[in-house]
Amino acid sequence: MAARRAAREPAAHAERLWHTLHGDAVLRELGSHATQGLSQTEAEARLAAHGRNVLEGRRERRWPAMLAAQLTDFMIVVLLIAAGVAALLGEAGDAAVIVVIVVLNAVIGFVQEFRAERAMAALRRLAPQHARVIRGGEPRVLEAAELVPGDIVWLEAGDVVPADVRLIETARLQTEEAALTGESLPVEKTIEPLGEHDAPLGDRRGMAYKGTLITHGRGRGVVVATGLRTELGRIATLLTGAESRTPLQRRLAQFGYRLALAVLAICAVLFIVGWSHGEPAITMFLTAVSLAVAAIPESLPAVVTIALALGAARMVRKSALMRRLPAVETLGSVTFICSDKTGTLTENRMRVVTFCADGDCRDGLPSPLTPPWHELALAMALCNDARRNGDGQLLGDPTETALLAAIAPADVSAWTAAHPRLAEVPFDSRRARMSTLHRDGDDVLLLVKGAPESVLPLCTRRLAPAGTAPLSGDTERTVHALAAQGQRVLAFAIRHLPALPERLNADTLEQDLVLVGLAGLMDPPRAEAADAVASCKAAGITPVMITGDHAATARAVATRLGILAADGQVLTGPELARLSAAELAAAVARVCV
Repeated sequence: MAARRAAREPAAHAERLWHTLHGDAVLRELGSHATQGLSQTEAEARLAAHGRNVLEGRRERRWPAMLAAQLTDFMIVVLLIAAGVAALLGEAGDAAVIVVIVVLNAVIGFVQEFRAERAMAALRRLAPQHARVIRGGEPRVLEAAELVPGDIVWLEAGDVVPADVRLIETARLQTEEAALTGESLPVEKTIEPLGEHDAPLGDRRGMAYKGTLITHGRGRGVVVATGLRTELGRIATLLTGAESRTPLQRRLAQFGYRLALAVLAICAVLFIVGWSHGEPAITMFLTAVSLAVAAIPESLPAVVTIALALGAARMVRKSALMRRLPAVETLGSVTFICSDKTGTLTENRMRVVTFCADGDCRDGLPSPLTPPWHELALAMALCNDARRNGDGQLLGDPTETALLAAIAPADVSAWTAAHPRLAEVPFDSRRARMSTLHRDGDDVLLLVKGAPESVLPLCTRRLAPAGTAPLSGDTERTVHALAAQGQRVLAFAIRHLPALPERLNADTLEQDLVLVGLAGLMDPPRAEAADAVASCKAAGITPVMITGDHAATARAVATRLGILAADGQVLTGPELARLSAAELAAAVARVCV
């Protein structure tokens, strides 16, 4: 029954929130089996219902269509008419000049578009065409276009995910999802469902999306969406409705239309006035046509095309290929550039510069480690997904590798052996924190790491040398002071549990916490970033920095780079969420961070 329903209702299944369901529930919903997959008969029926797993874009344009497109502009049509009239009136020289200009304009535009189309076709041929699936209990290699919802797909490092997949098995699986989320760092994948229905794509750790790259590990998953119903397909659908004409093209079209009407009106008035004063009609007609030919700027299309071609040639030397000449002008019309901070404006080389515990801030951990410094270092080391490889090199998120680098490797190894990880609640942007659970003798130790504004409200006490003590306002003042210096501040907290809960619920686990301390990290700006910002501003472009950091940290970095004036405004995520569309349109004109 489920299989027949899955074949009949492709649109309904595309809208399901698969990241909130357990893998077994997804398999039941799609009428599939983790080890048997779909039968060939069922797969063929679903292919007929859902269609091929391809992004139906515009067909590759043939050269006659490209050439014809160069001759359909309003100004070009007017010039061709003027050339024909001039030829009929015996003005062969004028007609020849106009034709040469039109041909030159068409050839330059055609050559540029033809070369770009060939390059794009070559890139499309590089796209992966196959996927490893299980059909009828047997492993098979299929064309990726033949995948259907319910197929069981194998994924390994180096693969491009062929469809939207709900993962049911992972082994240190990581994906690079920059094409969808803009985040350049790989994402660690799990099979656990996510409770938040409205979680952004970057937080859906149980999903792998079409077009993303497997960078590490391996996994297995069930296809939940194909073709235009994938997240990549939604983007492709949005792009098909985008404005195709550039500002220059619109202005030239308007100019040509108005100029032609004005010239025709003037010529008509000239003809009527001259004829009404007794001039021969043929003489006035020839005069009016001559005036029209002279008034139309025949060289304007050629001048614009040549200028854009020169710009495209310069862009090619910078390794940027323009598919169509007007795209050069579009880049010149850019007024805002939105940039990520970490790794783009900064070096993506975090290091811990400040350690705070029990109201005391230092630039290094004390030796020997005593409470609460020991607990702070323990939380930094264990509530952490970074690791060292065989050569001792740190691998993982730059923030987490910086935390691990601040602690002696011997301590980390001993703590990991003494407190093995039992479970975790992964980081997500809504909670702005992560939690790990570890064995601690007969008890379970919960370690929490996250943004201070997320962790501090959950803490009821702070850890002191002699035990616990009440929280004070000094902690929040310390957070603001460190953030104002451009440091990214993380808060660490602990909680002891009698046993490992059967179900991991963040809301029940992350409460009644004990604050152990803070860590301030610094990611220095790139040396060339300030010059790039200055160049943008000199060109009339407003650079905007978008980051998940604390507002004070973002302000400090943006001010140092010249993005934000001393009295500039910073817009936080919660503030942005409360804005209406009209308020947002007004805010983007003045907010740079």
